Amino acid sequence: MMTAKEIIKYMESLCDEEQREVLTRFFKTGPGDYGEGDEFLGLKVPQTREVVKAAKDTPLQEIPELLMSRWHEVRLCGFLLLVEQFEKQATKRLENNAEAITRRDEIVTLYLKYADQANNWDLVDLSAPKILGHWLLLPTRIGNGTEEGKRQVLDELAYSPCLWRQRMSMVCTWKTSQQGDPSWCLRYAEIHLHHPHDLMHKAVGWMLREMGKRISMELLRDFLHQYAHEMPRTALRYAIEKMPEDERKLWLSFF
Repeated sequence: MMTAKEIIKYMESLCDEEQREVLTRFFKTGPGDYGEGDEFLGLKVPQTREVVKAAKDTPLQEIPELLMSRWHEVRLCGFLLLVEQFEKQATKRLENNAEAITRRDEIVTLYLKYADQANNWDLVDLSAPKILGHWLLLPTRIGNGTEEGKRQVLDELAYSPCLWRQRMSMVCTWKTSQQGDPSWCLRYAEIHLHHPHDLMHKAVGWMLREMGKRISMELLRDFLHQYAHEMPRTALRYAIEKMPEDERKLWLSFF
């Protein structure tokens, strides 16, 4: 069992200046960019995952210190620890277990409290589907345990002024689409259809593509027939990526 301070000290010892420069450019940390001011140690994701593996039993109360770190990779470690602990409580055997429900709800509540610390697309994409998306499919006491209560949680993210919370509401639907429920994807794709940021255009198109691939290409086509004429071009390109080439050309030529 490791403390947050021990984890941070170890990760700082792995600092790689050359890789730090690469990541600083890749994640757009310059003035005016979406990742402005983010700081990196220069760790690759597999290195961070190794730390998570070693620290998987870190107490939940230690994780906020990781999430509040100045270092991108330490925050990623914190979010991945939440994923690890949520999945441990979300096995088939524990789906309806009262203690597991309580534990999952604690993790979701903590995740939402520190959502602003997932301040780049990788932090969101590696955590939201496996925490929020999985939570949507499971019993909960949050929001009185109802579908309406779950929608309220996601709507608060979707209508937040924070880009990263908005992205959470969209990319978490990857998990629900994997499990055969298209309703979440379609709802938040429609809400974010006219979002001004390219990162949301990509997220909307990506999730629509996954919904079509996992559930129904006809559902995807129905959505496109209704909205393709007003979708950002990037979102449309992402959404039709798995269609036959001749059909992709038709969609792009029509709209």
